[in-house]
Amino acid sequence: MALAKIVYASMTGNTEEIADIVAEKLEALGLDVDIDECTTVDASDFEDADIAIVASYTYGDGELPDEIVDFYDDLQDLDLSGKIFGVIGSGDTFYDEFCKSVDDFEAAFEKTSAEKGADSVKVDLAAEEDDIVKLESFAETLAAKFS
Repeated sequence: MALAKIVYASMTGNTEEIADIVAEKLEALGLDVDIDECTTVDASDFEDADIAIVASYTYGDGELPDEIVDFYDDLQDLDLSGKIFGVIGSGDTFYDEFCKSVDDFEAAFEKTSAEKGADSVKVDLAAEEDDIVKLESFAETLAAKFS
């Protein structure tokens, strides 16, 4: 059975919530899902997964959250050939660099030779109904890409 690994950074709970929405949908589609907060795992844990997903918020003026910087740096050194990746995140449209961490993680995954499995999803603050639809569609696209 396919394993999807989701690693998230969440300050307010919004990003953890969107990670949970994706996890629940992937499980409903028959995948095994591991979900972990970024400080409790290593980037190399993605080597054991079929689908690698990062969920991160964007801090301040477009910075990665402090707690995920080491994970981000380590991710870029991995060879994830044959793996599928996806990135989701939350942000605040009040800032000029809305959800920049999502773009940063996409670029990091590109260096790993993993294949992008779905278009990234950016959520303004907490997930609303239309965001949940997008997140579930993201999960469906990733699962379909794997199978």
